[in-house]
Amino acid sequence: MSVKINSKYLENYSLEFAKKVCDQYFSSKKYMTGAELVKLTPSKQVNFFVIKSLFEAWQEELEKLKSNPYFDYRDNNVHLALQEFMNVLSRSIKIDRENFEPLLVESVGFSIVLALDPLNFFRGEFDKAGNTGINSFLKENKKYYRWHESLVTSLIDRAGISQSVDAYKNALQQNFEQQKDTLSTAEALLEELKQVLYLDFEILFERIEKKPQDVAPFSADHADVREDKIDAIQDEIVPEIAEDSDVEMDFEEEGSEEVNIPHEESTPSGATTSFKSVDPKKAIDPLQAWAKFESEQYSIMKGTISELSESVGINQRFMFTKELFDGNPDLMKHALKSIDQCDSFMEAIQLVNERYVGELNWDKNSEPVEEFLQLIFRKFDQKV
Repeated sequence: MSVKINSKYLENYSLEFAKKVCDQYFSSKKYMTGAELVKLTPSKQVNFFVIKSLFEAWQEELEKLKSNPYFDYRDNNVHLALQEFMNVLSRSIKIDRENFEPLLVESVGFSIVLALDPLNFFRGEFDKAGNTGINSFLKENKKYYRWHESLVTSLIDRAGISQSVDAYKNALQQNFEQQKDTLSTAEALLEELKQVLYLDFEILFERIEKKPQDVAPFSADHADVREDKIDAIQDEIVPEIAEDSDVEMDFEEEGSEEVNIPHEESTPSGATTSFKSVDPKKAIDPLQAWAKFESEQYSIMKGTISELSESVGINQRFMFTKELFDGNPDLMKHALKSIDQCDSFMEAIQLVNERYVGELNWDKNSEPVEEFLQLIFRKFDQKV
């Protein structure tokens, strides 16, 4: 059983949800504070994903500081001072609406994906951590998972797991198979969001029962592409720090719920690839596609994207993963990186035709394909 998410509905719902909450909150207040953030919406998962984004933003700023060659950030006194500084920051969160609302939009989207597809959400989390620090990453981030957290908490400090993304993903898959019948349903978890804005489950997603004949046999084609997952998804700013970290936080939680997140996977190196040839009638015509975008309003956007792998928005990632890449974030991430290595629009479309259009049975006239091609157009300023 798999879940097909309506990415357009997810995007619109996240935007409307955030707007409604912000309209109400900022009608009487100019800034969001940490104490109010914890209880902002009825969904603790949404609230804590916003806090998680602040924590990640702080981590990024800290890494920038550590790159300064003039100071020793490994010094114990510096380490203690940074912890105290972070404590002070966490008690001084102050965000205006312009900067806060986008964080809330993403947090709503991530929460919905976590509820519907925890396996892939957590895979993505593992990919963010990389092969060297998944255990410490989970220790630091477990407090932000309010739903399906049982899928990952048992992996912390577990003996016998090698510190690799693949090893953790395999263990996650085993946990999911053991727990899938007892995990809270997406409908039950998302009822909290409906207290703010009605969420139509029938439009949001559909459950797909895969028959054996519907599942393509695994081949070397996928082995090459299959292991690179979509990171996506996640925010940035300052932080909230957890019970089990060195830094104290003044946020008070009331209860706690479970959370799970599946996400991305790594790409195996050295795999050989043979791709299914595409029917010429189904192939994308690069000249036609270029002419179409150049004649429309997109012409001024030509060459405006540097790296596709870093420029795809969260909602586009959801849509492309589900609609174009068979629900496989690894496959999508690998595709984006491969396109980034191309020298022209023509070369990129040739690669797409050879590797994905025939292999994954794309409809070149569909909206997801057109949106994907538009991104490729924005990547290149040269047709050939």
